[in-house]
Amino acid sequence: MRNGNSPFLLAVLGVALTARAAHAQPAPRIEVTEATVADLQRAMTTGKASSVDITKAYLARIAAYDHAGPQLNAIIRVNPRALQEAAARDAERKAGKVRGPLHGIPVLMKDNFDTGDMPTTAGSLALANSQPARDAEVVRRVREAGAVLIAKANMHELAAGITSVSAFGGQTRNPYDLTRCPGGSSGGTGAAVAASYAAIGWGSDTCGSIRIPSAFGSLFGLRPSTGVVSRSGVVPLSHTQDTGGPLTRSVADLAIAMDLTAGYDSADAATQPMQSRTMRFQAALDVNALKGARIGVFTPYFRDTDAEIADTVRAAIEVMKQRGATVVDVAVADFDSLIVRTSANEFKYDFINYMKTVPNAPVKSLREILDRGLYDKFQEPRYVAADTVSGPDTPDHQDVVARQAVLRARIEAIFDSLQLDAMVYPTIRQRPVLIGEAQPGSTCQVAAQSGLPAISMPAGFLQDGLPVGIELLGRRFADVRLVALASSYEAAAPRRRAPTTTPALIAGRAPRPTVKTLTVTDAGTVVQARLELDAVRNELRWQARVVAGAPNVSALVFRRRGGRVFTSVATAKVPAQRLVVPDSAQRVVARLLGPEMRTASGTLTLTYADRSALAAGTFTLALYTAKNRQTEIAVR
Repeated sequence: MRNGNSPFLLAVLGVALTARAAHAQPAPRIEVTEATVADLQRAMTTGKASSVDITKAYLARIAAYDHAGPQLNAIIRVNPRALQEAAARDAERKAGKVRGPLHGIPVLMKDNFDTGDMPTTAGSLALANSQPARDAEVVRRVREAGAVLIAKANMHELAAGITSVSAFGGQTRNPYDLTRCPGGSSGGTGAAVAASYAAIGWGSDTCGSIRIPSAFGSLFGLRPSTGVVSRSGVVPLSHTQDTGGPLTRSVADLAIAMDLTAGYDSADAATQPMQSRTMRFQAALDVNALKGARIGVFTPYFRDTDAEIADTVRAAIEVMKQRGATVVDVAVADFDSLIVRTSANEFKYDFINYMKTVPNAPVKSLREILDRGLYDKFQEPRYVAADTVSGPDTPDHQDVVARQAVLRARIEAIFDSLQLDAMVYPTIRQRPVLIGEAQPGSTCQVAAQSGLPAISMPAGFLQDGLPVGIELLGRRFADVRLVALASSYEAAAPRRRAPTTTPALIAGRAPRPTVKTLTVTDAGTVVQARLELDAVRNELRWQARVVAGAPNVSALVFRRRGGRVFTSVATAKVPAQRLVVPDSAQRVVARLLGPEMRTASGTLTLTYADRSALAAGTFTLALYTAKNRQTEIAVR
């Protein structure tokens, strides 16, 4: 990077420091951005910071970035007693009582996990004041382990979708690109953990709702085998397919979360198998777990895949081979017919049964939500369809359950015949869509509808800066082995990086925009541009004016240099074609002034390519005059 000490360039990377911000307020005692549970425990053990200090630091990030700054809108409500809970954990530590690795650690829950001291809305306006009688089993376990519940996260309304928009919580944004969706339905949890609002977040997965936000947030997210984690006290979508699980920035943190929450719960019959099983995730972490492992590349989920995503996933698979894994292709010729009619539509009656557990329930059924219009407009087709189901014991439903059993048996037979430890494929085959669009490309079905465990892991990033997820599917109740393989993969070369829109705070506040003025001159023509770079919002705000020689100005533009590879979509007759644009290529990013214009102002939303060019010194301000002359200076 040229001129690496330039504050303007540093702001592009989200680490700008200004004298004014440095004296805004006392700096927090600890920096929590990207911190692991081990980092935070070390700080508390050594006295560097208390649980109260850590909780304040996370609350400051939520205040700076959720409804301010980039406005991620990942949080539905902050726990008003979070600091009180943290103080209680500090008092216990001082008295010599440390409950475990999550003691004093702030965590968050998707807002479909019941909390006895806060409403549980599941993103529904109909449940805005719905107050459960007690904590969900997962929440109870996490709190008993000494964790501080800092907030409840936004989600796709009633978990019925994967773009994370809800009537009560609004639209959550992707911190890697604020114009795009974060995945769902646990998109609030995914965006919040990616942005370091807490150490760990919990979500629920009916079909991809943990794994897709993990892929779009450069996170690790586990959908456990059905029955490993209790669903008691979680607003349901499908009792056949629902399960809860953690989203984290590291495998070690995921293992801590699973050790606390995996186990039998008498209130959830699906957990019966856990009465005779013990799972120890932290003890199984092994950087050499991939050595000798057999991994099957599940080729049906590479069809209709964005070419750049497929390339990124295949590169990650090569890493597994380098770590000692044997990789074989798994082609299932009849997969399309095998997977059809395996998705259970149980929401109508599951929701009725859940609302019976809520004291003074504000609504009793999906029909009531529809009749009262208490839903986001995008949900109407799905809710209407769900409400037409005639009953949970119909022949249609029994056929779905039977087909799920066939799917599970077939996948398990493939595991056995090829002696596989896991199968691998893209977590999702298409990049995050723009807000308001429908998200295609999910590969959630094979795990969700077979009940097998699956973990999404960071595979890398696309040229436009969007994260890519790679998913491992495991044998039933082989969740520990799956997490061990993930730990070996992570150790090879960490592929996560933090979003630039939520950088470390400066004295407890978001970095302020960086301002500078550039002057372009050419043979008596003088043009000035005042630039204000807001790295948190991904915005470059500008004001341009002609100081002298106005008749000679043809145009003032932003340009950037940089190569790119474009890949066309393959068809049955034409294979995918690639066009390579060289690094020396220039393109116009935006026009500021044109003929007969003396002043203008505007805001440019920066793409990842724009930010990269700014950081590299290849983003320029170019003046074109009536004499066909060009003068160009770098925006530094």
